[in-house]
Amino acid sequence: RSDYVLNRKLIEDALTAALSIGGDFAEIFVEDRTNNGIVMIGGKVESTMSGRDYGAGIRIFKGFNSVYAYTNKTDRDTLIETAKKAAKAVEGNIIDHTINLIKTDVNNINTIQIDPSSVEKTRKVQVMKKAYDTAFNYDDLITQVSVNYTDYIQNIMVANSQGLWKEDTRVRSRLGISSVASKNGEMQSGFYAPGASKGYEFFENLDIDYYAREASRIAVTMVNAKYSPSGRMPVIIDNGFGGVIFHEACGHGLEATAVAKGLSVFAGKVGQQIASPLVTAIDDGSIPNEWGSYSIDDEGTPSQRNVLIENGILKGYMIDMLNARRMNMDITGSSRRQSYRFSPTSRMSNTFIDNGSSKPEEIIASTEKGLYAKNMGGGSVNPATGEFNFAVMEGYIIEKGKIKEPVRGATLIGKGTEVLNKIDMVGNNLLQGQGMCGSVSGSIPANVGQPMIRVSELTVGGREGE
Repeated sequence: RSDYVLNRKLIEDALTAALSIGGDFAEIFVEDRTNNGIVMIGGKVESTMSGRDYGAGIRIFKGFNSVYAYTNKTDRDTLIETAKKAAKAVEGNIIDHTINLIKTDVNNINTIQIDPSSVEKTRKVQVMKKAYDTAFNYDDLITQVSVNYTDYIQNIMVANSQGLWKEDTRVRSRLGISSVASKNGEMQSGFYAPGASKGYEFFENLDIDYYAREASRIAVTMVNAKYSPSGRMPVIIDNGFGGVIFHEACGHGLEATAVAKGLSVFAGKVGQQIASPLVTAIDDGSIPNEWGSYSIDDEGTPSQRNVLIENGILKGYMIDMLNARRMNMDITGSSRRQSYRFSPTSRMSNTFIDNGSSKPEEIIASTEKGLYAKNMGGGSVNPATGEFNFAVMEGYIIEKGKIKEPVRGATLIGKGTEVLNKIDMVGNNLLQGQGMCGSVSGSIPANVGQPMIRVSELTVGGREGE
């Protein structure tokens, strides 16, 4: 392992110092991360970035309060000093702590075949060039293509005053392809960014041509499309990244970060019907090699499958250590952070609506009139109310059970709770999509997913008179 692994005596002493003036729990998180990023625009490498991020964070609890301090130096003096400074913020009755760390092995769920740091940059650029060429040559209307390559290796160590001491290595790889189509001075874009908790083998087994063509196909289809109608109508949201609506409008509201403070519409509703009986929603960080998966979370708890909603009934939340105290509930292996600079909190991993029993073609065939949102773009949500606004990257009109002409400029506007209750058909074609999720503990990799679903009525925003 790399040189960052601190010796046991130093970790124990730092934890003891953290508890020296009144805390009741202390934790140290050490991270050594190597990042690689390459950006290609117009078929040429625009920029490459590689860097190392190294540091340690010390967290102390006292009752329901917590304090966090971090440093990018881990020599003995700095670490003890950082621990003592943090301790001052939680002064109180001093309890004598004997800390005895016991190192336990981590059951690694993400097998890595090719260490990305062992692969020449020229090989990585070849992958990008292939994606670029396929996307750019798709159609004469494609005017620009950019490709992003990312891989990183993150070594972590987490230890706490209850004796926990674990180490883990996380490797992730991702390729982003963005195509722009232009026609009569108008531009439309298409985007795909597959990723996984895998090494360089991810790129070797990826159908690069498929994703490159899809990005360009969306852009070309949309630049030729007319504007979407607006109003209330049935909306069919396709599988995969369509799950971003559940993630944003509902998932954040099921994180203990919001629930413990009573800032979520779902607070205090365990056991209640909060969604259509067709909806079962799961957060599962333990699926091998998925983009949002991890063997242990950032507090050292193994990842697990958490059923959030079962047949419409709220079953539970995603809960970290501090909020478990506040809520008097069990932790769920959901504590995550962007880096050692952030204190961890409850976050999503791979969050998805589970398979239902309808076939996608049945869902479309049984819809008289509505909007088919084949690919979703970005959106925003107010977690306190669950009100959201999402762009449809690729949309179509449905008439008499058939997919008709493409439409652009559609937005889906609604409330998370409303959508959950109005899902009246759930497909059997579950697919996962990859994204980055931002919250108080920074930006982290997360999967969103779902099979095709139909919402019986949703507000669609568009541009009239086009």
